[in-house]
Amino acid sequence: MGWIIAIIVGGVAGWLASKVMNRDASMGIMWNVIVGIVGSLIGNLLAGPLLGINTSIQEFSIIGLVVAVVGAVVLLGVVNLVQRGKVR
Repeated sequence: MGWIIAIIVGGVAGWLASKVMNRDASMGIMWNVIVGIVGSLIGNLLAGPLLGINTSIQEFSIIGLVVAVVGAVVLLGVVNLVQRGKVR
């Protein structure tokens, strides 16, 4: 059951991050899920030591979703830098 929640939360987080970074037209649902899950891992790596927030991607929480979206935005910002040379 945890993997189903991870995929759903990852998809929502990736979709929200793609809307924030204005990349929604270039990403499909599969990339939204991948970006959301990887973004959640990045967000947990950043939020854990810095803010003392420990979230699990296998359990739904609003804080976990926010951390996943922030991590996904960071990931998309890095991808923009690599692809285009600027963050938009």
